[in-house]
Amino acid sequence: MNKTELVNAIAEQANISKLQAKAALDATVAAISNALAEGDKVALIGFGTFAVTEKGARTGINPRTKETIEIAARKVVKFKAGAELADKVK
Repeated sequence: MNKTELVNAIAEQANISKLQAKAALDATVAAISNALAEGDKVALIGFGTFAVTEKGARTGINPRTKETIEIAARKVVKFKAGAELADKVK
């Protein structure tokens, strides 16, 4: 499902216009993105939790040249599915 299909599904299920559904989706994504950028965790009960974690620096191997390279530390976004979502997917 892409963004357009998601907007259409939201509009249909919430009985609102596609424009309103797109605005709601964009606002939701922006709010989640801003919270994660500030280091907060976003927990949607029954759906899941978005959190930022840090990956430490490590040594890797360039597959083309087989040289060892240093991979810098970085922050990554992790998602953990909630119980209701996990049960629905099973």
